[in-house]
Amino acid sequence: MPSLVSRGRGRRTINEINMVPFIDVMLVLLIIFMVTAPLITPSVIDLPSVGKAARQPDLVLQVVIGKDEVLTLKARDASTALALKDLAGAVKLAQAGAPNSAVVISADRNIRYESVVKVMDTLQQAGVQRVGLSVQLAN
Repeated sequence: MPSLVSRGRGRRTINEINMVPFIDVMLVLLIIFMVTAPLITPSVIDLPSVGKAARQPDLVLQVVIGKDEVLTLKARDASTALALKDLAGAVKLAQAGAPNSAVVISADRNIRYESVVKVMDTLQQAGVQRVGLSVQLAN
């Protein structure tokens, strides 16, 4: 409620906001932040790096997703074109002799991300432990 001031003839209201309480609150908040800021320790994130694996894979299988979303499985010197539903079985068959093997997915740049995720999901549901993505480094 505005204050009333009495001067001479009549009463009139003061239409000003009292800024003193606002400034007091802001100064208290500033002091609190200045005291607590040095106490907050920055979190350390351990990001993975390339080549940090303890042991290199015995066999590297490559799944290539072409422009027309045709899958090709490259194992050793052989490459086989197959459908998504047959991918898990073909990878398991190729991994039969090498328990420590990795699967690398290479996709064309114009392929939808959904297709790559479907391939990754199929491999992970089949129990493939090491699935990675192949990228091309920018020059």
